[in-house]
Order: sequence, then structure tokens, then C-alpha cells
Amino acid sequence: MNQHQADLVVIGSGPGGYVAAIRATQLGLKTICIEKAELGGICLNWGCIPTKALLKSAEIIHHIKESTNFGIKVNDFSFELKDIVARSRKVADKMSKGVQFLFKKNKVQTLVGHGVIKNPNSVVVNDQNGNPTDIIETKYIMIATGARPRMFPGIEVDHQVIITSREAMTLDTKPETMIVMGAGAIGVEFAYYYSSVGTKVTIIEMMDRLLPVEDEEVSKELLKHYKKYGIDVLTNTRVVSAKVVNGKAEVTIQDKDGKEKVLTSDIALNAIGIQANIENIGLENVGIELERNFIKINKFMQTNVSNIYAIGDVAGAPWLAHKASAEGIEAAEHIAGHKINGIDYNNIPGCTYCIPQVASVGLTEAKAKELGYELKIGKFPFAASGKATAIGDNSGFVKVIFDAKYGEVLGVHMIGPDVTELIAEAGLARSIGATGKSIMKTIHAHPTLSEAIMEAAANAYGEAVNI
Repeated sequence: MNQHQADLVVIGSGPGGYVAAIRATQLGLKTICIEKAELGGICLNWGCIPTKALLKSAEIIHHIKESTNFGIKVNDFSFELKDIVARSRKVADKMSKGVQFLFKKNKVQTLVGHGVIKNPNSVVVNDQNGNPTDIIETKYIMIATGARPRMFPGIEVDHQVIITSREAMTLDTKPETMIVMGAGAIGVEFAYYYSSVGTKVTIIEMMDRLLPVEDEEVSKELLKHYKKYGIDVLTNTRVVSAKVVNGKAEVTIQDKDGKEKVLTSDIALNAIGIQANIENIGLENVGIELERNFIKINKFMQTNVSNIYAIGDVAGAPWLAHKASAEGIEAAEHIAGHKINGIDYNNIPGCTYCIPQVASVGLTEAKAKELGYELKIGKFPFAASGKATAIGDNSGFVKVIFDAKYGEVLGVHMIGPDVTELIAEAGLARSIGATGKSIMKTIHAHPTLSEAIMEAAANAYGEAVNI
């Protein structure tokens, strides 16, 4: 068995793990990263990146269908789902190779295999057959093993007819019908993608709206567009069971009045949450504490065993790649002895990449009211935006929520063109203590989509001139 010495062992190379490993080596720590599959983890290979490639293809199909609105006639066009999938896999492969390059550039050592914590200062690496190949003696350990689709009793996932997001990324033939169980970001993104390629999609959601964590007005706006696309949305509806019957997915649902109904489709997608990858990594060997089946950490990302850290999805919500990366950097700096303040979890943007796009940061209107704030709220519709109108996509709006007393930016919620890019301005505004007045007095270039943020702020103070 190979013997190694390290300052830090990172188990997992996803957007948290690989960033943490690189930052640690920059800070002078000898770092070894263990990865059992592709470098870059789920996000780069089976999540964030390849899904965005698929959604871009769906967006192009959408634009071609509406090309006459731009003075362009496309008499006939076709696409092959297998080619769309192949492109997304090439994108994922390129990004994974990019992590390999960054590891080499930053002198991060990589070991292929399954990392298991033996004790607080040693990690064993096993091969795919469970045989130990390496043992590492280390001062610190960082767990970045991520998460996977959550499985529920009664939902019989067979990965062929009843599938998870992983299989949804690689279907090379179009299903005629699909039931999407869950209307969070993953569910609504795949619903949009498959609807765009011609699948009849039905979404089932237990809560009262699409994207339940978003501001209610945003959810209502998205529902309006999904109805226009022909997507059926059943909210306040619970999935009782899902099973394969005669090669079809048979999904039993129950509405809020307790009435049950059976739906049938070619494919059913389980998009109801995630669960942490905490099994078989040696947590029990060192007594790591869990909270709701995720690893419990403090503001420095330390577990109850002080030299063992946990970051990203395995350490709980929000389950976002950029949150994992931020935690990885903070944890690496804390290990290196830097003074850190911890993550501001109230200022992490959320993005959903369907069309129209959805993005938000901070408090929803309902949450701000619940916390007792007196509010100033401003909205600006993209229908009043010159740039949005010029590019032929003026759906949606920007909504800003300010504390009426001090002008603090409490929350920003957007639905419309490229809002997943625009949301960064709102995050920066919140991080530097900008006020509604300072946003509206900041000169924004014209014509741009970003003007909508300035205009919404002006609207909150009764000074809007373009609506």
C-alpha cells in the first residue's frame, strides 16, 4: 500500500473540493485530493454545466421557432436529441479536463479511489473493488463528497423509465410524455428542456407553486409562461407512488382534498430533493455529528472534530455550487491560519436557468414582512426596457425590496432575460451595504438589461420615469 504525508486531504473534487484544494496549495499546504469518478464532481460532469449546455440548445430551438419575430424565415429545421446530448457531454468533458489542468498547475496531488477516514489524522483510499491502495497521514481532512438525488419510499426509480436528473441528461430519444416530480430548480429546468424538444410535460409539486423558495410573484410569472408552453402544472399535489407498469411510468397523485388519481407517461423524473453522500466514508470512525442527515458544521466549516471540515452539499443547504466553492475557500484559509468571518448565507444568489430565467438574493417579500420590516418595494417590467424589447425578450420583471427606515437592500427577485447574470449586481449591493437611493443614483449604461435594477429602485421611491 502506498504511503503519503499531507497537510490536508480533500475527499471529493466537486466545485467545493477542487477549489478548496487549489486554494490550500496556494497558501502553502501540501494537499491531496481524492476522487473516485471524474474530476469536477457532479456539478461539472452531471449537474450544473452539462444541464446549461442542454438548456442552451433548448433556447436556440425556442428562438428558431420565433424567428419570424426577428424578420427571419426558417422554413424547416430539425434537431437530433443525441447530438444535443453529445454536445453537452463534450462541454462537461472539457470542464473536467480544465480541473485536471488546474490541479497540475497548482501542484495538487490527485489520488483516484474512494476515500475513507480511518482516524482524525489518516485517510485510506480504496479502489473500485474495495481494496486499499493508499494511506495518507494528514493534519487536516476536508469532506466534500456532495449529494445525490433523494429517494423516497414508493417511488421506484429504475433509472430507465423512472429516472433521476443524471439519466435525464443523457436520453438520446425524445419521450412523448414525461411527468416531473418536483418543481424546484432541477424540476423546472428539465421540464422546460423536454417541453422545448416536443415532449408533453406534466409537473407535480406538493407546495402551492413552482419554485416554492422564490418570491410568490416570480412563481406566478413563471407559471404563466409554462402554461403558454403547454406544460401542465399540478400544485398542492403529492406523489403517492411511482412504479413501472408495462414499460410505462404509473404515478399515483393526491390533491389537497385527498382525492387520488393515476397518471401515466413514458418517463417520470424524480426531482424531489437531494440527500448527502455520507455513507462509507468513515464518519462513524471519528464520531462526526450529523444534523438532518447532513454533516453539522460551525461557521468555519469545522465539524465537531476540529481538524475535520465539511463543505458543500454534504454539509447542508443551500445546495448550490457557488456556495460550495465559497465554503471551500473559507475553510482552506481557516486551516492556513487566516482570520475569516464565515459565509454570509443570507447573501447567496439562487439561479434557475429555464426560459424565462429566474434569479434572486436575500429575503422574499413574505419573509421580510414576517421578520417585521417596514418595506419599500419597487418593480420594473422588462416590457418597459428598450434593450429587452430590442432583443425580442421582454418577459418578466425586476423586483427590489428595501427596508423603508434605512434603505437597506433586503432582497432582489428577477425573472426574465439573462437575470442569472444580472443578479450579481444585487449581491454586490447587499455585500457593501448599498441602499435603494444609491442604486437608483448609480448611472447604468443605456440600453442595457441592468437598467431594470436602477428603474425598480427608482420605482420603490416613487421616482421612476420609464413606467
